[in-house]
Amino acid sequence: MWSFFARDPVKDFAYEILPDTQEKSGIWTLHRGKRKTSGEPVSVFVYEVAQGTEQQTQLAKAAFKRMKTLRHPNILAYVDGLETEKSLYLVTEQVTPLAVHLKAQAEKGGAGELEISWGLHQIVKAVSFLVNDCHLLHNNLGVWAVFVDRAGEWKLGALDHVAPEQGDPSGIALPTPKAVYPDMEKYDPPEMSNSSGEKWAGEVWRLGCLIWEVFNGPLPRTSSLRSLGKIPKALVPHYCELVGANPRARPNPARFLQNCRAPGGFLSNSFVESNLFLEEIQIKEPAEKQQFFQDLSDNLDSFPEDFCKHKVLPQLLTAFEFGNAGAVVLTPLFKVGKFLSAEEYQQKIIPVIVKMFSSTDRAMRIRLLQQMEQFIQYLNEAAVNSQIFPHVVHGFTDTNPAIREQTVKSMLLLAPKLNETNLNQELMRHFARLQARDEQGPIRCNTTVCLGKIASYLNAGTRQRVLISAFSRATKDPFPASRSAGVLGFAATHNYYSITEIAARILPTLCAITVDPDKSVRDQAFKAIKSFLSKLETVSEDPTKLADIEKDVASCAQPAGASSGWAGWAVTGMSSLTSKLIRNAPGTEGGAAAEASGPTTTTTGATDAAPAPAPEGRSSSSMTVKKQSSDWSSSGWDADDSWSNEKEGQGQSSAGEEGWGNDWGEEETDTTLTNKTLPLPEGVRLASEYNWDSTSKGASQNDLFASVSQRNTANTAAPTVRTEGGKKTEEQEMDSLNYKAELSKKKREERRKELEAKRAERKAAKGPLKLGARKLD
Repeated sequence: MWSFFARDPVKDFAYEILPDTQEKSGIWTLHRGKRKTSGEPVSVFVYEVAQGTEQQTQLAKAAFKRMKTLRHPNILAYVDGLETEKSLYLVTEQVTPLAVHLKAQAEKGGAGELEISWGLHQIVKAVSFLVNDCHLLHNNLGVWAVFVDRAGEWKLGALDHVAPEQGDPSGIALPTPKAVYPDMEKYDPPEMSNSSGEKWAGEVWRLGCLIWEVFNGPLPRTSSLRSLGKIPKALVPHYCELVGANPRARPNPARFLQNCRAPGGFLSNSFVESNLFLEEIQIKEPAEKQQFFQDLSDNLDSFPEDFCKHKVLPQLLTAFEFGNAGAVVLTPLFKVGKFLSAEEYQQKIIPVIVKMFSSTDRAMRIRLLQQMEQFIQYLNEAAVNSQIFPHVVHGFTDTNPAIREQTVKSMLLLAPKLNETNLNQELMRHFARLQARDEQGPIRCNTTVCLGKIASYLNAGTRQRVLISAFSRATKDPFPASRSAGVLGFAATHNYYSITEIAARILPTLCAITVDPDKSVRDQAFKAIKSFLSKLETVSEDPTKLADIEKDVASCAQPAGASSGWAGWAVTGMSSLTSKLIRNAPGTEGGAAAEASGPTTTTTGATDAAPAPAPEGRSSSSMTVKKQSSDWSSSGWDADDSWSNEKEGQGQSSAGEEGWGNDWGEEETDTTLTNKTLPLPEGVRLASEYNWDSTSKGASQNDLFASVSQRNTANTAAPTVRTEGGKKTEEQEMDSLNYKAELSKKKREERRKELEAKRAERKAAKGPLKLGARKLD
């Protein structure tokens, strides 16, 4: 039992003092420490009774008492304490003596005026609080009494000599600083302590000494105060008031602060203003917060690093979490993130980013996509696939073209981290839809470019199934840049094609582009043809080189950066074009009409919209469009009803074009497409009007440049049409078209009935509604 009362209280103390971390701070020894339970860093001031005098012990106990009772944001914060017969332990927030901090800053190039201005603001505010609110005198103000926390905030400490301005009512007077330390006499004001003047005249004198030492180093003698040294010009007149010989002329700390905060004053700058706003941010209006965060982004580059990490960052995170600040916090958040280590970034910012991706705020989503490059390296694959990608893919179907464009571009960064299903199935399905149906030519172009860029991450089966079909479709796009992107896609992924595919599928497609209306497209096509022909010639001359040329055809997905040379073209080549197109789009979010104007018009004058109506002599309700059957329908992508039942005639494809598998294969069929599009310009005709069989003759040179070569093979059960001399009569052709229109209408009606039946089954399976579940009509 007696052993319980004999325990050493120091061993049970909740804080641990770290070895070899002591610094002298007046009568105290400053140690670094940590909380035993959580490891939270703290500072521990220790006073050993046996090593001090009676006067020093009296001061230490007085300081211990004052620290417990004085609470102010600019005064060193008391956390815990322990008083024994042998020693005193005073635990505070983690701090560094100002002298040590200034020395460390000098080694880095010196503390900036912004940091010093805010530090002096805090110390003057603390002195004003003691003098005007508490009616106390510090009596020990100097560099040794100021400490700096992790955020660079200056705190007033060394409360050993704090006493009431009217004297201690108990009659016990504390010893003066010079009684304990004789060399402190140079900091005393020239007048006698009992002279006329305000009680705080000595406090502001010592404040002037502190300002001198901050800019010029230790004060050698009192007379040195007359030499200004490195004190900034904006501060000089106010400094001279502090160290004036007449104590009556010295300003109150509150008035000194007000004078320095006047326009043009030393304490009137963006850093001080930002700090003052952050201190009161909880009571600010939402509009004020929005404006502050917008301006903060421009100022962060000039702010101290520690301040950004430990003061601005917590406020930004709080503003997003609880203040509904929205997308405006993203730019400053990522700027501050540059100062963090990888571990700190993962711990503080990544959870917020993951949460941001689930936001429905469009401004938030597009900012995240635009700035993804700044944080993608900190995202792990599990978070990308389960928490981020499912939200990002909604951008592919957004009605805002800017979001669709940024979503496509973001895949360049996300692709290396996507799993097999998301990359080879889900992403390919969305890419197929964009390339076939999107009304914006630059977005279709960027989709093609992005596919070429991420081809190295796809598995071999997906590459063989997708690449040739996708790039072939791009070469038939009405938008010239998209056709050029298709050709460049073939060239950039040349190592993934077998010799047979080059000869049978790629070269025929490229040869058709050699008569493109746009010269830049034709030039790219000729270059690609030469490259692929050289491969064929190499194998023809030396068949043993076949294995080397086809070594990458069945290769597995490659690591990030495998084809970085094409990436710059993908992002920079079309971003400005898309931005112009979106800005010029009149009256509609999609902006389809804008593609026919400005820098996006083609050389033939054809608008980049959905296929134009059939020319004279054909049915006004439907037209024939070439469509290729699926050679990878097993993927199941064509079963997506969520968008395959959209209004027909929009974009560049029919209602059946739900994925690349539905449109590209080795065989071609005719499908009817309802005509609800703009007319073609005069003199431009549809590619489907031309029959590029070996029997067709008389096609003019203009016809070659206004269309894409396609075969016209019909797999439908249309009536047999007999011809004379290989040519159909006009009446026979009309009968054939009318039959196809009726067949298409019948199929659509059957599909509608099938969907209605499914919906009825699902409704019946849910059973009757419970009473009270919702109000019945």
